Amino acid sequence: MVQLGEMPDDKGFFGEYGGQFIPPELIAIMDQINDAYEEIRDTAAFKNELQDLFTHYVGRPSPIFYAKRLSDKIGGAKIYLKREDLNHTGAHKINHCLGEALLAKHMDKTKVLAETGAGQHGVALATACALVGIDCEIHMGQVDVEKEAPNVTKMKILGCKLVPVTAGTATLKDAVDSAFAEYLKDPANSLYAIGSVVGPHPFPKMVRDFQTVVGNEARAQIQDLNGGLPEIVTACVGGGSNAIGIFTAFLDDDEVELVGIEPAGRGLDTPDHAATMTLGSKGVIHGFQCYNLQDDNGEPLPVYSIASGLDYPGVGPQHCYLKDMGRVRYESVDDKACLDAFMQLSRVEGIIPALESAHAVAFAMTEATKLGKGKSILVNLSGRGDKDADFVANKLGL
Repeated sequence: MVQLGEMPDDKGFFGEYGGQFIPPELIAIMDQINDAYEEIRDTAAFKNELQDLFTHYVGRPSPIFYAKRLSDKIGGAKIYLKREDLNHTGAHKINHCLGEALLAKHMDKTKVLAETGAGQHGVALATACALVGIDCEIHMGQVDVEKEAPNVTKMKILGCKLVPVTAGTATLKDAVDSAFAEYLKDPANSLYAIGSVVGPHPFPKMVRDFQTVVGNEARAQIQDLNGGLPEIVTACVGGGSNAIGIFTAFLDDDEVELVGIEPAGRGLDTPDHAATMTLGSKGVIHGFQCYNLQDDNGEPLPVYSIASGLDYPGVGPQHCYLKDMGRVRYESVDDKACLDAFMQLSRVEGIIPALESAHAVAFAMTEATKLGKGKSILVNLSGRGDKDADFVANKLGL
């Protein structure tokens, strides 16, 4: 049995993963954030304010939809979708962004900084900052700025300062480097709101806690709809926030298999992928220990995914722990299968998914035929594909 209360320990470790691999002066700042979070997390005032926003601002609970036409077309197990794409701002990211914005407000911060890949975290954080009245600065790789134009426009409309990052591969890893460097200039007055279950302690714990609303809702909903728990719960994994959010509620249900789906990109036999759990090794990145894709000197390798939110060379430390203990299985899906799932779900069910989420849909479509009739799969549809529609249309010549 997995005991969630034991993860992480008081130093921020999930087994050997996580922690704070940062300068001593930064450890003190991270500990202040942790202390402030622990001070408010269980107070009635904080919980009630967050729940009120979840209900009346985000639109929670998000529903579960039985994708009957897709299930019938494929044959085999029933495919259910947890519709995080229906949240305000279009993804699961709003769940932790509201929590982080409220924490910044509680700590009397005047500015929130963050990175974004696909732009969903950036839009959600800019939204939350507008709501609570705090300045917001988002760093985004130039490649992703060009690829995710709709989200760039939204961030600007919402009033955040957008910083395009041209260093390195000009993608998510470089955006993290840039945002963190800017944060270090004035950590006393700003909060670095990390966009996934990565980074130094307490962020893997804190972001996970805010995202557990997904799994808590889903576990009750799927039993009502399906007459019992599903055989498989699956979600895409980049940093891993949407996956840990839904997996957490099912960790003690040994009969439910949990499967995280990474991007195989152009193929695991090429350098153009971001399959961290599949091909990575243990090391330190961005202040924490995890599996990551690195060279012989321990430096992060360039990574690639058709989905901008998945092209990160590391992964959340709790995912690493769950992999090692055998509780979660990690598989990968390539660009071709992702695009096929994107189009199938769009044209068979009228739901345009984010390319990130389409990786998990692709896995479910393949796995459904293996499971057979009378079985079920629950997919965390973590975001909608508005941001990806023009990119996909151009790529497929639509």
